[in-house]
Amino acid sequence: MTTFLLIIIYLAFISLGLPDSLLGAAWPVMQSDYGAPLETAGFLFMTIAGGTIISSLASGKILKRFGTGNVTFVSVLMTAAALLGFHFAPSIIWLIICAIPLGLGAGAVDAGLNDYVATHYKAHHMSWLHCFWGVGATLGPIIMAQFISEGNSWRNGYFVISGIQFALVVILLFTLPLWNRVTKNSNLTLTEETEDSKGVINAEDAEDVKPLQIKGVKLALASFLFYCGVEATMGLWGSSFLVNVKGLSAATAAGWVSFYYAGITIGRFITGFITFKMTNRTLIQLGQIIALIGAVILILPLPSIFSLIGFIIVGLGLAPIFPCMLHETPTRFGKKHSQTIMGYQMAIAYTGTTFMPPLLGFIATHSTIGIFPFCIVVFVAAMLLSSQKLNSLLTKKAVFKRKDSISAVL
Repeated sequence: MTTFLLIIIYLAFISLGLPDSLLGAAWPVMQSDYGAPLETAGFLFMTIAGGTIISSLASGKILKRFGTGNVTFVSVLMTAAALLGFHFAPSIIWLIICAIPLGLGAGAVDAGLNDYVATHYKAHHMSWLHCFWGVGATLGPIIMAQFISEGNSWRNGYFVISGIQFALVVILLFTLPLWNRVTKNSNLTLTEETEDSKGVINAEDAEDVKPLQIKGVKLALASFLFYCGVEATMGLWGSSFLVNVKGLSAATAAGWVSFYYAGITIGRFITGFITFKMTNRTLIQLGQIIALIGAVILILPLPSIFSLIGFIIVGLGLAPIFPCMLHETPTRFGKKHSQTIMGYQMAIAYTGTTFMPPLLGFIATHSTIGIFPFCIVVFVAAMLLSSQKLNSLLTKKAVFKRKDSISAVL
């Protein structure tokens, strides 16, 4: 039962990943069809992510009232319906309307499943969970590129993705009793659960403090902000950068963006094995350095093929960062506050998704999309800086706790 439940969670994350990369891959063609300015994609992206922020902040109450299974089912259903709306949308206004349920469908289930896995499973499950998100995010541009190359039929691409989502809805519908049995059976112990998932109880757990008052939480939120800023900006504007600066066709650019998501997907699959030998903190730092190297490659005046290499390296670098930061939440701040802090982290993450890509689009509209790689470098560097400050703070806290323990014994 536990293994089957984990498979269902993986399928749910495929559904989360499928729509995330579609808009960026299809926008060069959609922009032409609608006669819209470049920055319109940023506003659509902002609407989607804004809905996700709202549902993420409300996830705690929603999940407690309706349960993870029901929330997951309804969320995927909303996503499938919204994607079908994109297929039929006759104007930009209708795209914006459909973007609202597309965003709302992602937030609550994302925060709920992340906290569930971070609390009950080892680190490799979190990496593989987000690897399945990468499977969806990689398939999206591949499917879209295929339809674009066959006659600019981006609408058919959205139709097929919507069909896949509806298939997942059917699977989730028939497996709802499984979620209910697991939820109601208080004696059920997940076979994968280990002491790793219980977290390190911080001193703040014993005190009556608000989660945001815990030292290091704000630095962690900054890391999530800049991480999602990088990931979303790469996905949304990467194709436009390749078309307008590197001179590639829209279909080729969409295919190259799929390699970026493939880098994230493959990297997270490999990370799942590496977590047996390396700590989350080390993997986060290593991933940030690799992503920075890939971003620098995009800036250098090299042949177009190096842009593909840069995209792949950035994807590989980003791979371990998000799942490892999520899995570290109970360890960093204690299990008592992990669900609340997880909701904050997801909300801040989507805030980065909401505002950073549109900001680049606004600036690029009044200058050039050539600023794209420079912005990526700045975002990655800011993420690395905030993460290093958090590590330093946590190290100091651990040293102080050790000294207090020794003093108490003496």
